[in-house]
Amino acid sequence: MSSPKPLPTRERLSEVRYEIRGELARRARELEAQGRKLIKLNIGNPGNFGFRAPEHLQHAIADDMGRTDPYTHQQGLPVARDAIAAAYARRGMPDAQAERVFVGNGVSELIDLSLRALLNPGDEVLVPSPDYPLWSAATILNDGRPVYYRCRPENGFQPDPVEIETLVSSRTRAIVLINPNNPSGASYPRELLEKIVAVARRHNLLLLVDEIYDQILYDGAAFQPLAPLAGDHPCLTFSGLSKVHRACGWRVGWMLLSGNAAQLGEFRAALDLLSALRLCANVPGQYAIDAAVNGPDTITALCSPGGRLYETRRAVIDACAASEHLELVAPAGALYAFPAVTGPAAQGFDDHGFALELMDDEGVLVVPGSSFNVPYRNHFRVTLLPDADTMRDVFGRIDRVLARRAERVTKVVPLKPRSAVG
Repeated sequence: MSSPKPLPTRERLSEVRYEIRGELARRARELEAQGRKLIKLNIGNPGNFGFRAPEHLQHAIADDMGRTDPYTHQQGLPVARDAIAAAYARRGMPDAQAERVFVGNGVSELIDLSLRALLNPGDEVLVPSPDYPLWSAATILNDGRPVYYRCRPENGFQPDPVEIETLVSSRTRAIVLINPNNPSGASYPRELLEKIVAVARRHNLLLLVDEIYDQILYDGAAFQPLAPLAGDHPCLTFSGLSKVHRACGWRVGWMLLSGNAAQLGEFRAALDLLSALRLCANVPGQYAIDAAVNGPDTITALCSPGGRLYETRRAVIDACAASEHLELVAPAGALYAFPAVTGPAAQGFDDHGFALELMDDEGVLVVPGSSFNVPYRNHFRVTLLPDADTMRDVFGRIDRVLARRAERVTKVVPLKPRSAVG
């Protein structure tokens, strides 16, 4: 009897990468099953590093748990959408109304839903490089094509609006912005954002702005929301409870649609239809939204001198400055650092091979930089969530691996003496 044929899968999955939870993470699980202890810096997951969601958010869910059994409206609990609209109105967002708010099972679901509503096969989306790879994956899986605009390390990972405009084609439908950026930590100034909005206006492109790290800022860095600058131009703003409020597992995200109502009518209807098809987002977590967006600030202290995130970031900056093998554009925001390997250690450097060697030899899991859709292979990403002492230890281990690589590259093999000619 012949063996059954393997079940085929969708062909476009071959184009999708997500190394944050990919092959290296699977190798990590194998090592842990063998009893190895690893320091895993591949995911920005606060709960794995001892952070808890603020108590007033926990109480908000507990107090309303008795009301969480039924489905709710496909766009989210009315009280939650009212709270989000009010919070964003205070920021100057135009059209901050509850009927323009969509609550999802995390921002990830809403990214997929918005691209499904927008794209026809072959449509293009302008995506930053480096990007959070879900944006590329969701574009591909919704039959679109990501087109990358460069945010170069030598430019502080800031995008170039002139380059963005050169990439616009007749198939371009949207521009994605991640601000503050994951993985680089760059924060975009108002003047730059205004120029990108102008590009979107000239070409009638939807602005998709991922602002999940909007309040995680360091050393006086400022955050400029995009929607107030876009005004009546179509813009979708994404955020949620995962990062600022350290509640990743609750899977609570939201998006706000701003811009001219007549221009957005069909797109808004498509978002409503797709929201209805998945019935609704998880209900218990939605009862924490009002407490989160209208309650006390619990993140600024963590990002200020003496705060845990600030001190860990400073430990990374100091370690890279002291290393002869690393360079770093200091992150202005978000939960990550994106160092570059330089000098002899960078010769013939392969970020994936380095990540594997670092994990096998030193017990540290990082994400290769090429996972974030960049053309170079000499970067890696770490999360800033461990404490500062742990991070100093981590960068000591990283330097040991890089020193060994540099030694292998620079080691001179002595020439054999030539035999005498008789």
